[in-house]
Amino acid sequence: MEGCGSEPKLVLVFSGKRKSGKDYVTDLIQTRLGPDACCVLRLSGPLKHQYAQDHGLDLEQLLGPGLYKEQYRADMIRWGEERRRQDPGFFCCLATRAARQPVWLVSDARRLSDLQWFWARYPLQTQCVRVQSSECTRTQRGWSFTTGVDDAESECGLDSGVEFDWIISNDGDASSLEEQLRPILTLAREKLRQHACPSDQETNSLAHQEPRNCAA
Repeated sequence: MEGCGSEPKLVLVFSGKRKSGKDYVTDLIQTRLGPDACCVLRLSGPLKHQYAQDHGLDLEQLLGPGLYKEQYRADMIRWGEERRRQDPGFFCCLATRAARQPVWLVSDARRLSDLQWFWARYPLQTQCVRVQSSECTRTQRGWSFTTGVDDAESECGLDSGVEFDWIISNDGDASSLEEQLRPILTLAREKLRQHACPSDQETNSLAHQEPRNCAA
């Protein structure tokens, strides 16, 4: 497999239950920082692409929020788990290999192995963000409990045993969400300033850095 993306200054890895609003939060942060400075990486993207190819399905509908995706979700989860058993970092590497912006927003981490992959490769840059919403709010957004989905590792794998750097409550209060995102945006902008004006030490370090191999 080809090498992973260029070296980021900050990697924010987001997780949360279905309909907690992970995509909304990461899209909002990208809007604040700008697409040239910040990219949204979805681990489910390469998974769905390969699943659609293997099963002759409509990729655009699988990537969307509609019912088409939901009818294949349980089987897609099982298929993805089998690929991860073969290579725990397979989808992480595919999702990041084209990333070139200095700030990465990983919108959909679901398993401890996802976090471990980023911690291992970007230990100084990676911070983990949990997005939380009440069941009432999630239900209003269209969520309902589905056996084989909401009790699977893809939904429950990060429910415990992880010390998140940030926990965001996303229950529809826009001003509260903005207040909670402020320190994250401040950190990201500081990293972007460092990227624009690297120190001599950072410049020398990057010049001698060995390229990474995803298969490592």
